[in-house]
Parts: sequence; C-alpha cells; structure tokens
Amino acid sequence: MNMLLSISTAALLLLGVVHSGPTAPTNKYKICVAEVNLPACQELAKQHGVRLTCIAARDRVDCIDKVQQHQADFVPADPEDMYIAAHIPQQHFTVFKEIRTKEEPTEEFRYEAVAVIHKDLDISSVQGLRGLKSCHTGVGRNVGYKIPITKLTKMGVLSLTSDPTLSARENELKALSQLFSKACLVGTWSEDPAINQRLKHDYSNLCQLCEDPAKCDYPDKYSGYDGALRCLSDNGGQIAWTKTYFVKKHFGIPIGSEPPYTVTNNTGYNLFDYAYLCPDGSKKPITERPCRWAARPWQGFLANADLSSDINELNDLRSQITEVSKQGEDKWLEDVLMQLKQKETLVDYPNPPLAPLDYLNKANYTDVIERGSGPGYKKVRICTTSKEEMDKCRNLHRAAFSRDIRPEFDCVQQSDLHACLRAIKEDGADIISLDAGELHIAQTEYNLKPIVTEVYGDHDALYYSVAVVKKSSSYKSLADLRGAKSCHTGYGRTAGWNIPLYTLLTQKLVPDTTCPHAKAMSEFFSGGSCVPGILQTENNPKGENPSKLCDLCVGDVDSGSSDAQKTKCEAGAKEAYFGYTGAFRCLASGSGDVAFVQHTTVLENTDGKNPASWAANLKSSDYELLCLDGTRKPVDQYVSCHWAQVPAHKIVTSKTKSSNEIDAIRHALLAAGNMYSRRPELFHLFGSYEGKQDLLFKNSATGFQSVNGTTPVEEHYIEILDRIKKCGGQ
Repeated sequence: MNMLLSISTAALLLLGVVHSGPTAPTNKYKICVAEVNLPACQELAKQHGVRLTCIAARDRVDCIDKVQQHQADFVPADPEDMYIAAHIPQQHFTVFKEIRTKEEPTEEFRYEAVAVIHKDLDISSVQGLRGLKSCHTGVGRNVGYKIPITKLTKMGVLSLTSDPTLSARENELKALSQLFSKACLVGTWSEDPAINQRLKHDYSNLCQLCEDPAKCDYPDKYSGYDGALRCLSDNGGQIAWTKTYFVKKHFGIPIGSEPPYTVTNNTGYNLFDYAYLCPDGSKKPITERPCRWAARPWQGFLANADLSSDINELNDLRSQITEVSKQGEDKWLEDVLMQLKQKETLVDYPNPPLAPLDYLNKANYTDVIERGSGPGYKKVRICTTSKEEMDKCRNLHRAAFSRDIRPEFDCVQQSDLHACLRAIKEDGADIISLDAGELHIAQTEYNLKPIVTEVYGDHDALYYSVAVVKKSSSYKSLADLRGAKSCHTGYGRTAGWNIPLYTLLTQKLVPDTTCPHAKAMSEFFSGGSCVPGILQTENNPKGENPSKLCDLCVGDVDSGSSDAQKTKCEAGAKEAYFGYTGAFRCLASGSGDVAFVQHTTVLENTDGKNPASWAANLKSSDYELLCLDGTRKPVDQYVSCHWAQVPAHKIVTSKTKSSNEIDAIRHALLAAGNMYSRRPELFHLFGSYEGKQDLLFKNSATGFQSVNGTTPVEEHYIEILDRIKKCGGQ
C-alpha cells in the first residue's frame, strides 16, 4: 500500500489509516461517522481537499461493525465503544492512536481516579472507610461513583445485595448509605421524578454534606471534581473521590509537572495536610505520584487490525495532527474527530497499538464498565417479533451496557404480538411497546399494565390519527371512501383500525346493526383492504367474516422467498403492509386508495427520508390528508386536519411484578431514552433500522416518560373503545 506524502496537513491527519483489500480505490481512505455527523465529515473533505471517503453509519455501534467488516477503515472511539468492539465474536481491532491534551501530553490516561484524605485521618486499611464522611463528584459519574463502587465491592468493603426487588441503582445507593455516615452525592438518582424523590428521602444521609441537602442536585458547590475537594477541605468531609488533574488545581500544583511537586500559587489549601489513600490502605503524600484506584483511557482511533503493518508509518503523523487542531474548524473537529472540549489543547498522540480489551485493562477500566451485572442481577427482557427487531434489541443491549445503563437489556423473540403478551404474563419476557388499541388487549386479556410512555416532539404523549390519499385522487369526504380500497396498520390498532371504525360509526357511514364490525368495514371498503392480523385467532371473534380485509396484503415480498403468501396478512414485520409504514406503502404502491396512519408517517417515508426502493422517489407533496370537514390539506397540516388525537404508545409489563421491579425497569428505559435522544450518534434508538420502520419503538418517538395517571386524551380513547364494543347495542 502507498501513502500519499505530498498532500495537505489536514489530509495527513485523516489519512491516518490505509484501506486494506484489493478493491480499495487508490489513495482513498474510509472514516466511519454516524449519519447525523455525515454533513460535517463531507464539509471537512470539501474544504480541505482531503482524499477521504466518509462512510455513514446508523450510529457508533454500526460504525464498529462496518470497521469489522472492512466497509470502513477506522472510527474515532470512546473507551465504551472500544469495549463494544472487544466483545464482538472473533473481533479484529486495534487502538492505534490516542487523543491527548497538550496540558498533559505525557499522561498515560485521560484521568486517574484517586481518593484524597486528611493526612492525619486514622485509617490503615480500606475497611476503615466504614462510618466516614464521603465526598463524591456526582451520581453515575466515573470517578466519584462508578469507580469507588466497583473497587470497594471487589474488596468486600461495599456490600451490594442480590435482592431482586431493588433496582441496580437503589442497590448501590443503599450500600453507600450503609457504608458512609454522611456524604454529598448530587444528581438525578432516577429519571423518574417520583422515584428520584423517594430515593433521596430513603437515603438522605448521602446528601447531608451537600450545599443544599434538600435539593441534592446540580449546581452545588460541593459537587464535581473540584467540589468534592472543597467538600473535603471546607465542609467536614473525610475522603474525596476525584481525579489528579483537579487535585493539582486545588492545591496549586502546575498542570503537567512531574513530582516532586511544589506549590506555585496561594490557593489557601496546604497540600502537606492531605494524602492519597491507596487501594491497599496505605497513604501517599500529595507531593508524590498518586496511587490510583482506576483510570479512564483516552479517546482514540479504532481500526481494523489488518492495518497493523502500517502502524509505524501512521504514527509519524503526530505533528500534522497538532497543526490541524489549530485551524479551529469547530464542526468537523467536534463531530468527526470527537474533539469535543477545549479543541485547542487536543493533540493526536501515538501509543503502542493494542487490542481494545488490552487497552481498557491497562487502565483497570473493564470492570468499571461491567459493574452491576452478572449472576444475581435481573435483566430487562424486551420481547421482539421479528429478526430485525431482535437485531436492533441486541445492539441496544451492546450500547446500553457499555454506557452503564442498568439493569442491562436482554432480548426474547416470539412469533407474534400475542405470543409476546403471553410471554410477559408468564414471566418469559418483561416489556413490549404497544399502541393504545393493543394496550387495551394487553390489559384486559393478559393482565399487563403500562409503566412508561413514548413521547413525541416536545414531550407530547399523544399523536394524531390521519387518513392519507394521493393528491391526484378525487376523494373529498368520508362518504366518498365507500367502495374504496383501504390500507390499515393492523387489526385492533389505534390509528389504523379503531379510529377509522369509530369515525365511520359516528358519521353513520357504517351501521351499528351490521355486526361484527369487521363485516361492516369490509362492506364499506368493498374494493378490498389490508388489515394485518385480522385472521389471527385472538383477533378474530367467533362469527367474524373478514372476507375482503386481507385482499390487498402481500406478505413478505421483500425477502425474495417464494413463500411470501404464507405470511400474507400477518400482524408483524413479515407482512410488507403492516404498521404505519406498511399501510402507507400499500397506498404508495397503488394497492390502496386511502391509508390510515399517524401524522408523521408520510413525512418519514418521503423526500428521501426512507431509502428503501419502494420509497426512495416518493414526494410528500404528492399526498394529502382527508379532513373530517370535507376538505383536504397538505400532510404537514395534521394539527388542523386529523381524525383524532390518540394516546402515545406505551411500554407494558406484568401487573404481578413488585413496585421495585417496575422501578428498575423504568430506570433502564428512562436512562436509555434520555441518553440516546441527546446522543443519537452513540445509538440510534428512535428511527429506522436496516430499512425497517418502528422497530421496538416508534420512529417518531423522542424519548420516554413514566406513566402517571390518565390523560384527557386517554380518557377519550377509552370512550372510543367502549363505543366500538357496543356493536348493535350488544
């Protein structure tokens, strides 16, 4: 392989990996970026003339897989991403560069976790920590929470229980509360406000050293790396968990200096009054090199190990990387190279190439990531009904576990929705997300309950049910739909069945006297329909005659299998016309005349938003909404043109679970929703997956909230369901 040595300085930075394989284009190198960061990567190549190919992936997890499969050469990675790479079967990666700061270019790790005490504290072993007053950076943080919990548990000092009724977070908080007499541990202890309040009440001693014990949250002068040291120096704390960088700042030691240290300014604190507490129970003067409990590795570049023969040449690019960092191209530095903070101080630094697990282990960081797992810890088992859902679930598990979301997720696959509901009822799975119509079935037939709701846009726990027609059609009123061909998301589902049925009933277009309702709908949409699930036993009450309600369905046409008809009209991903996207596809393909979907469906599958072959060339302007007042409007005007406001999808579990078990499930879901709505480049939780829509959760979801009472929209929907049940006065 040849390296192009005459290109610009900027190019040299990003030509840090040579593409392997006989089909590689000459002097073209592939960096993988999450699709949300693709524009920044393309701008980099455009502005600096970099001979670089930007490979877009769904998220960081997908990038790692693409590097493994030689579809990309390298990806900038956090230590947590390296952990994911290290646990791919037959993984083949190397960490070949680190991103260090100019302030501390010789430090082996991004930071070292240390424990600082008063020099005269009467302690000779870590067992002596019991009953002390402890100062922490904040809940869930590495240095002040994860590392001391991990290490003290392994030493037998912290007593975590295997009580299955406690969430992983509460188990840790309870153990810390029993170990320390007082502490300052600020932050959000649970994403659920009610659980957060309860935990802070039950373990209030963990807030007593804070500036505002009642609030026990940011901002607090005794929180963070420097705040933990102030808690030790100024507020009665006896041990502070922090990192060496801030120890130097606190005591006026020059950053980047080597021991023996000297004080260069007057901070008001005497470093000779303090000491490091080492994991073996010994003490070490602040003036000496610290004894660390663990360290966080630097970020770096993760490459396919097939490039190992080029590593020496690649590491010669260190000086060019320094120059590029000075150019101040904010967007690509942040989004492409992961230089997120203080970019002017970042420098690419060579390190001996290491396999990802070796790179993490040298910092004693692997067990920090793996804390709160293993035998005795319950998992949140998500029930899936297709291979694609199972694949996404497994990737969610990989991503969430590396980012300390506990309990960890697990995945269970069943044949269909009702099999999942049975599995949750019988403790073979824990959760599934359902639309409001499916939720009613889950509550009445399977003894399940909603615990978390999806939210959309600005945290609205509702969406709009709409009827979509082609702009070229002549339909103007509901009555015009008689004899049309209809596309539905699924039998018993809200936007696709219950709302159109209710609307036609209240408009007297479908008579109550024609029972059951499936027969009445079949007679109204006499041109034929696709109502996935209508033939399933649980969804087909005795005597129902859905003669034309499966006519338009096509089965698993995307698989290329000759057995596509075997899956025709199934309520699942194997039916191409199932769900919101499937119902719209039924309309777009010309099979149907009207599609009953949610308000975002058209916008999510047109104008290039859905790359699938059937959707790639669709334009949103070719479709309109059919309004209840006999008018039609563009698809983005759903607020003034919809058939109903309906409740958001809900995540359900069994009513037989204890309140603590439910709290644990809520904690994992809310933590995942919060993290991945803020950082979709880490894992694309909400959105299409491998060309499939609405897998596990709706594409349009933006996060989760705890279910708390019944909303007016939900109360109205209950009335709708009651009205549908009264078929012919029955």
